[in-house]
Amino acid sequence: MTLIKSISGIRGTIGGHPGDALTPVDIVKFTYAYCVKLRERRPKAEGERYKVVVGKDARISGEMVENLVVGTLLACGVDVVKAGFASTPTTEMAVVFEEADGGIILTASHNPKQWNALKLLNEKGEFLNAAEGQAILDCAESEDFDFCDVDSIGVVEETDFTDRHIDAVLDLPAVDCEAIRKAGFKVVLDAVNSVGGIIMPRLLERLGVECVGLNCEPTGHFAHNPEPLPKNLEELSRTVVESKADLGISVDPDVDRLAFICENGEPFVEEYTLVSVADYLLEYEVANGGKQLDTVSNLSSTRALRDVTEKHGGCYHAAAVGEVNVTTEMHRVNALIGGEGNGGVIYPALHSGRDAMVGVALFLSNLAHKKLTVSELKKTYPQYAIAKNRIDLSDTAMIDRILNEIKRIYADENINDIDGVKISFEQQREWVHLRKSNTEPIIRIYAEAATLERADALAGSIIEIAKRIIG
Repeated sequence: MTLIKSISGIRGTIGGHPGDALTPVDIVKFTYAYCVKLRERRPKAEGERYKVVVGKDARISGEMVENLVVGTLLACGVDVVKAGFASTPTTEMAVVFEEADGGIILTASHNPKQWNALKLLNEKGEFLNAAEGQAILDCAESEDFDFCDVDSIGVVEETDFTDRHIDAVLDLPAVDCEAIRKAGFKVVLDAVNSVGGIIMPRLLERLGVECVGLNCEPTGHFAHNPEPLPKNLEELSRTVVESKADLGISVDPDVDRLAFICENGEPFVEEYTLVSVADYLLEYEVANGGKQLDTVSNLSSTRALRDVTEKHGGCYHAAAVGEVNVTTEMHRVNALIGGEGNGGVIYPALHSGRDAMVGVALFLSNLAHKKLTVSELKKTYPQYAIAKNRIDLSDTAMIDRILNEIKRIYADENINDIDGVKISFEQQREWVHLRKSNTEPIIRIYAEAATLERADALAGSIIEIAKRIIG
C-alpha cells in the first residue's frame, strides 16, 4: 500500500490503513483541508456560496472516491458541479466555464488501476502553486474538523462539459478543420479503457477523421500499462500497420498526455509530440504576423524544442520539472506554447493545462499542411535520443553532496540549478540532468545526445563520478 502526499495533491493505492494508502479517511481529511484553504484564499461575504467542479477518469475506484469528495465538499457548505467522466483538461476548462472557485480532478494519470488521486485546481482551472499545495498538506494533518449545519449544506448539479471542450478546440484559429477534413485521415486510437474513449472519438468525428478504436470502453480495466510509452503500445503499432492507417494515437487515462505512432508502426516518440505541435504553431504565428514566439518546456525535455523555436526566431525557456512550474514560466514570458517531454502539450490560447485534445487537433493540422506521412514529418525535426538512468542511495545526505560536486567539476560548462543540476554541453549539443526524487532516496539522471549510445555513455560518465564521490 502506498500514499504519496505532494504539493500537487494526494495519490495512493486503494485500500489499507489510513495514512498508508488512499483510504476514505485520507480522502475526507484532504478534501476538508482543500475547503479550509479555499476560503482563506478566496474570502467571500457572508452568505456567498463557494462552487467547486469535480471530474473523474474511468478508474474502478472513481465512484467511491467521487462520493467521498463530493460528500465532504457538501458538508463544508460548498456547492458542487459534477462533471462525471471527464478528462483532466475538460475539468480544468469546466472550472472556467462555471466561474467556479476551484476544482478537484480524481485521477492517478498514468498509474495502474489500483491507484487514484485528488488533483487540486484554483479558480483559473490551473494547479495550485507550491505554497498553496503545502498549506493544504499542513492543514490535512489536523483533526480539528468543523462542518457546516444542515441549513448550509452545499447542493449538487451535474453537467457534461465534453462538447464545450471540443467546441473550444475547434474554434481555435490555428486548428485548420477544413484542411484536416480534406486530408481524409484514418487513425487508430488507443484510449486505454478510460475517458479518452469518450471524448477523443467525438473530436475526431467532428474533424472528419476515420477512427479505429482500441480499448475505448471506459471500464477502468486498463488493457495494458496505461503510460503511453512505446513498450506499452505494441497492439496500437500493430493495428496501425494492419489497418493501413495514417497515424496511431495514444492517450493516458485522464487524456493530458499524448503519444503518436507512425504509419509504419514505429513510435513518433512522445518527446516529439510537443516539438511537432510547437513547430506548426510557430510557423503559423510567423505567417500571420505574430511576434510572441516564446516556448517553454522542463529541464528534462528534448533540446529539439529549443532548436525548432530558434529556427523560427523565437526564444526558448526552461522550467523546473512539474506542470505547475512549466505553466508558471509560461505565464512569466507570455509563451506561445509549452509543455513537457512526456507528451504534454500546453496551449494557453485554449487554457493553461496539458491537453491531448488540442495536441491532436494541432498535430493533424500540421500533417494536413505539410502533406507528409508521419514518419516523413518526424525526419524533418532535429534528431536526439534521451537515456534515463538512476542512482540508488542508502544515505539521502549524499544527494546534495553529489549534486554540488558535479556542479564544481563541470563549472566551465553551462549549468542550470533551478531543479537539481543540468549540464549543457553546447558545442556537442548534448546535456545531462540530475535531480533528486521527492519520494525515494535516488538521483534521476537523464542525458540527451544525437544517438542513444552517446546519451548512455554521457550518463555513464556522470554515474562513475557519483560512485567515486560515494566511495
